[in-house]
Amino acid sequence: MAIKVEVFSTSTCPHCPAAIDAAEKAKDKLGEAIDVEAIKIDDPEHPEYRQRAVDYQIMAVPTIVIDGEVTFVGAPSEDELIDALESKL
Repeated sequence: MAIKVEVFSTSTCPHCPAAIDAAEKAKDKLGEAIDVEAIKIDDPEHPEYRQRAVDYQIMAVPTIVIDGEVTFVGAPSEDELIDALESKL
């Protein structure tokens, strides 16, 4: 089963694109071993995204949740994220 990576962001966050990019690069490297989902909590078409952030008690973006556990608050480097993911493989 793939490791689930959720990247919580907002449309106005200047640091969120770097977190999303790191997750996408991790997906490029690790392939089917991970499943990446970018979640914009301020998307008016998906109010359930905000509730997911509340459920994880997310207070800042970007936040990366790996397999249901808040792992990074802020944008990690690509290497930091890949190291964290590889430790779960």
